[in-house]
Amino acid sequence: MSALLATAGCGRQETRLGPVSPEAYRAFLASRTGSNLAPSFLQCPSWAAVKDGWQAQLLGWGPRFGDGTGELSGVALVLLRQLPGTRRYFAYLPEGPVADWSDPDLDGWLDPLLHHLRAAGAFAVRIGPSPAYRRWDAPGLKAGVGPGRRVTDVLAREVDPLGAAVAERLRARGWRRCGGDEGDGDAQPRHVFQVTLAGRTTEDLWTGLNQEWRRNIRRAAKSGVAVTVGGSAELSEFHRLLRITEERDGFRLGRSLEYYQRQYAALNAEEPGRMRLYLARHRGEILAAHTMITVGRRVWYQTGASADHRREVRPSNALQWRMMLDAHALGAEVYDMRGVPATLAPEDRSFGLLRWKLGTGGQVVETLGEWERPLGGTANHTLYRAFQMYLARR
Repeated sequence: MSALLATAGCGRQETRLGPVSPEAYRAFLASRTGSNLAPSFLQCPSWAAVKDGWQAQLLGWGPRFGDGTGELSGVALVLLRQLPGTRRYFAYLPEGPVADWSDPDLDGWLDPLLHHLRAAGAFAVRIGPSPAYRRWDAPGLKAGVGPGRRVTDVLAREVDPLGAAVAERLRARGWRRCGGDEGDGDAQPRHVFQVTLAGRTTEDLWTGLNQEWRRNIRRAAKSGVAVTVGGSAELSEFHRLLRITEERDGFRLGRSLEYYQRQYAALNAEEPGRMRLYLARHRGEILAAHTMITVGRRVWYQTGASADHRREVRPSNALQWRMMLDAHALGAEVYDMRGVPATLAPEDRSFGLLRWKLGTGGQVVETLGEWERPLGGTANHTLYRAFQMYLARR
């Protein structure tokens, strides 16, 4: 498989795709070209070590790829899940590939990928294109809150023309948007919350918070809440608080302490400080813990956890403000607070998370979500249907 190369015509020159080393992959992500493509942390080589039970491949596109003279133009971390009882695989590219989605020749990117995956034994593939689809600002969504309401009931502030074009091109090529318009079939959040940092001062960020957030941050400081950056030793406390948070807020991530230990070790081995654990202490006790991940000019608040008691001292607000300031100091252009529910109905339990994030003054961004298709051939279509039934029973 290491010698396999897939080719396709791409505009003015032939583009090839094939396996690349972790070093070449990371160098591309750190390059100007790679950074401009805004790669997700889910497309870093280290993420392969996080995903237990999946095989992984690192692939790269480039003119004259493989002869040592060409430069990479895109990369992809492919996770492969074996269908039980077969030697065939489901291929998954979480929030990937890292490609130039503005290139009108989409076939020049996807055809080599599909050819490679078919040869590698994949029967179907799921991708997560990076362009945004729609955006809503905080004031518009606050005005749209009401019983039974959803984010999509509010007129979007912006419909991204690139996202719309990519969606149409994928549909025309037989790709299916997972979960349709509602996005219930996505593995990664379709609606995310982002705070713009580029071109803003810390004073701009402060005034962008609503009055409740500013009041809570001041209250935390006055109450003596201290925010620090912890380490792997505190992951057990983070996980304990996460279980409390899941029970209180009615959700279940189902991730073990070992999962977070593996993630922390893998991401920081790839680049020190890539994953940070922030802790909020009050009277010596850890009341809240949040994780933050940095890749290039993007920063993500990944997971948050907090205790049930002493919530009046607002440790989570203090944590988020410190993390936002640190992201700004790192030169990040966007502070991504990850997934939010699509509901605007106050009676829905999950609405509280969206309401909390709206207080930062950011915006809800609907990504293109995840897209899936079986690879060519009757056997692959049959295996794809069997795989869907297998997942439904799990």
